[in-house]
Amino acid sequence: MTHGLVRAGVDVRLGVDIDPVCEYPYTANNKAKFLLKSVEKLAVCDLERHYRKNGIKLLAGCAPCQTFSTYNHKATESDKRWWLLLQFSRLVDELSPELVTMENVPRLIEQNVFDKFVANLEFKGYSVAYQVINCAEYGIPQQRNRLVLLASKLGPISLLTPQEFGRRPRTVKEAIGDLPPLKAGTSHPNDPLHQCSALSEINMRRIKASKPGGTWRDWPRELVANCHKKSSGKTYPSVYGRMTWEDPAPTMTTQFFGFGNGRFGHPQQDRAISLREGAILQSFPADYEFTRPGEQVCQKSIGRLIGNAVPVTLGEIIGTSLLSHVSDATKRAYRSKQRERREVRSFPSRGMT
Repeated sequence: MTHGLVRAGVDVRLGVDIDPVCEYPYTANNKAKFLLKSVEKLAVCDLERHYRKNGIKLLAGCAPCQTFSTYNHKATESDKRWWLLLQFSRLVDELSPELVTMENVPRLIEQNVFDKFVANLEFKGYSVAYQVINCAEYGIPQQRNRLVLLASKLGPISLLTPQEFGRRPRTVKEAIGDLPPLKAGTSHPNDPLHQCSALSEINMRRIKASKPGGTWRDWPRELVANCHKKSSGKTYPSVYGRMTWEDPAPTMTTQFFGFGNGRFGHPQQDRAISLREGAILQSFPADYEFTRPGEQVCQKSIGRLIGNAVPVTLGEIIGTSLLSHVSDATKRAYRSKQRERREVRSFPSRGMT
């Protein structure tokens, strides 16, 4: 989110997270400080001192999405993460920024905690707009539906449309088609992030039997996992699949580097996609640093960061929308003052009662 906001021209000063692995890539790629702290323990004084004096304050929050994801069928209100959005609401109350934005999975819109969040913003005088968008429509090479909320004390606000943002849809081939080929379990000597997981003997046979855009239902029966042979497993075709060159990628998750975790098989090569390919599909620029120079790349940690991330381009869309809104609000305020001056001058200097 931060890198996208920065690319749009927003002056981001601070990022807060509870994952220590975030710190190096956050500070290395953004001119911002990092604070390792839970939002539950975050005080308004932790934030206030980082804002520019007399500037327009923005508070951006991305509550954990796993609780509300369609992949999680067991999450309930007893999950502590369910209520973290209200901690973000608390900070909005205490800080009273002019602008607020939030991104999450679409299912959040169905929950009472989201209704409470929106109601509190409106009660505090914010104009609120939210919608579910498909990132692919904005030129992100990935089918990723996300709920985006914008709120402002400066007046009505809205997210730019794909046409206003000026990006066209992109395919997997356009995004990663020119990367050097890899064999399963190897990495490229000139790019440590361009590495992919090893495959077991049976998974190698499975991926060789997989067609782009197909499912495990295309395999010979001896390759089908026992859990999928049961009637309860037949409704899960979106695992052990290959992506297609001609379409955007499926939603990147924190497990995208594993062939069996989704439709993350390379369209042509017999392997799962690499960390670098996942980062590109999440619209990270090629020069984005995830590890210190010379540091060994941990697939699980970096895969988690990439899969959990707000796509950089989505952050840029949000940032561009916010800056456009501020510009329009400033122009409205200027025109209003000009009208007031003209009206004052139109009064006669004498004879007023």
